[in-house]
Amino acid sequence: QVQLVESGGGLVQAGDSLRLSCAASGRTFSTYAMGWFRQAPGKEREFVAAISWSGSNIYYADSVKVRFTISRDNAKNTVYLQMNSLKPEDTAGYYCAAGLGGSDFVGVLINDYDYWGQGTQVTVSS
Repeated sequence: QVQLVESGGGLVQAGDSLRLSCAASGRTFSTYAMGWFRQAPGKEREFVAAISWSGSNIYYADSVKVRFTISRDNAKNTVYLQMNSLKPEDTAGYYCAAGLGGSDFVGVLINDYDYWGQGTQVTVSS
C-alpha cells in the first residue's frame, strides 16, 4: 500500500515557475514508477510526466517537454515536478501516481498506476 500526498500548487502568472512535490508513505516507494497527471475542468485526466523507479527512464507529454522536469529522491520518498514557463493552459489539478513495474518501466496511461494522490491545484493567470 502506498499513500501519496501532493503539495506545492498555487496561483501564479504566466511565465512563472512552481515546484510540485509528492510525498509517499510505505517502505517500497523506491520500487514504484511515479507519474504526474493533470485534469482541467471538463476535460479528461491527461499524462504529464513519468519516471521509472531507478530514475533511468523519464518521459514527458509533448505539451510540457522542455518546460517541466520530473525527478525523484528515493531516500526522501518524494517525487517532484518542476514547472517553468507556465502557461494558462497548464491550469489544472495535478495528481501524482505510483505504479509497479520493472526498473525501467515508465507508464503513460492511467491504468499503468495503482495508487493516486488527492491532487493539488495549479492556476496560471494570463
